[in-house]
Amino acid sequence: MLEEFRKFVTRGNLVELAVAFIMGLAFAAVVTAFVNVVLSLIAAIFGSSVTFDQLTFTLNGTPIPYGMLLTAIVSFLIVAWVLFLLVKEYQRLDPPPEPTETKSCDYCRTDIPIAAVRCPNCTSQLVTATS
Repeated sequence: MLEEFRKFVTRGNLVELAVAFIMGLAFAAVVTAFVNVVLSLIAAIFGSSVTFDQLTFTLNGTPIPYGMLLTAIVSFLIVAWVLFLLVKEYQRLDPPPEPTETKSCDYCRTDIPIAAVRCPNCTSQLVTATS
């Protein structure tokens, strides 16, 4: 049973997923710190010493802290934007395979052009799909 557990834990996909998760947490912490600094700078530019985490409004005498939500939304948008850029760059580096220009003959299994209706090697009439 321990051997099975060791095989499960050391599988490549599980280890890669764990590394990606830990890196994602670390990246989120960096983005949160960055957002806090940027939002503080924006507040300082406008002459305010208030951080967004401390912004609240009162409803029926109960303070509701919307500043933390605002900071979390900005953090999420920055993380989503960076991930979008990374995925877009990854897709650009690994283009999809080009469509094939040949198909295999149903009878003799030689490569023939896709548009062919008769095999030039075995002269068999090919079955073509009609729309």
